[in-house]
Amino acid sequence: MVTVVNTLNRPRHPEKQNRPETDVLRKPEWIRVKAPGSAGWSKTADIVRSNGLHTVCEEAGCPNIGECWEKKHATFMIMGDTCTRACAFCNVRTGLPKALDLDEPQKVGEAVAKLGLSHVVITSVDRDDLTDGGAEHFARTIAAIRRLSPGTTIEILTPDFLRKPGAIEVVVAARPDVFNHNLETVPGNYLTVRPGARYFHSLRLLQQVKELDPSIFTKSGIMVGLGEERNEVLQLMDDLRAAEVDFMTIGQYLQPTRKHHKVEKFVTPDEFKAYETVAYAKGFLMVSSSPLTRSSHHAGDDFAKLRTAREAKLGRS
Repeated sequence: MVTVVNTLNRPRHPEKQNRPETDVLRKPEWIRVKAPGSAGWSKTADIVRSNGLHTVCEEAGCPNIGECWEKKHATFMIMGDTCTRACAFCNVRTGLPKALDLDEPQKVGEAVAKLGLSHVVITSVDRDDLTDGGAEHFARTIAAIRRLSPGTTIEILTPDFLRKPGAIEVVVAARPDVFNHNLETVPGNYLTVRPGARYFHSLRLLQQVKELDPSIFTKSGIMVGLGEERNEVLQLMDDLRAAEVDFMTIGQYLQPTRKHHKVEKFVTPDEFKAYETVAYAKGFLMVSSSPLTRSSHHAGDDFAKLRTAREAKLGRS
């Protein structure tokens, strides 16, 4: 279970306070991670803190933070630390966000340059309070990284921009190298797991990216262990391929607190491998499927493999 210190003396998840507590299943032996605290981790933490930035690594309680920060790989979370959605699986703070920090794109660009990143992942909270859902802020952040660290390839992990006309076009026009938007779970779970989102809207978003700029790699991920059936996951794969998504990630859901959605099952490494085999057979250029797979884990290495896979595919056609 992830424990987050509440420094603001208010509930981190006010919408979950009245939910009944559930038992947290004991993690199996194949889910073990190294505790953070190395010299590399500390240096990354210092750069994040000195630039006044947030990372999804911390806010969402990612189990891979020790490994990634040791290598100076951090996933920056823009537009604050408070989300307007209340997904049952997520550990990011919920509530009414503060106004945007207009200097944040510059700060992110400077941090990327200081870390010397060859590949960076930028994500955000949902900002349903903004007229464009934060699309322009994403575009300004991409532009700042291009200016301050021109050799860095950029991957974005966006919200769904639900009911924000023109938002996707703004972000695509900024030309990230990878556009990631996670479906998170199978459609039958949306009302209980991701109630503020719409499955087919998310699919359409990914499809629109390809229609607007076919050169941009698209990516999406799901968690398993939320009560989904195998056939539902296979149908979701088909839906993603119909939207021409290039890269799929599949990871184990881990319950942040007793108030969050419970883990229905710990999926075995063999089952993850079977999902990977099927996904490749369905035509994805890249698949990452393992208990500790997360959207931005090994993102730089995966991007290099993704480019190689596209070149190989074009060479065969």
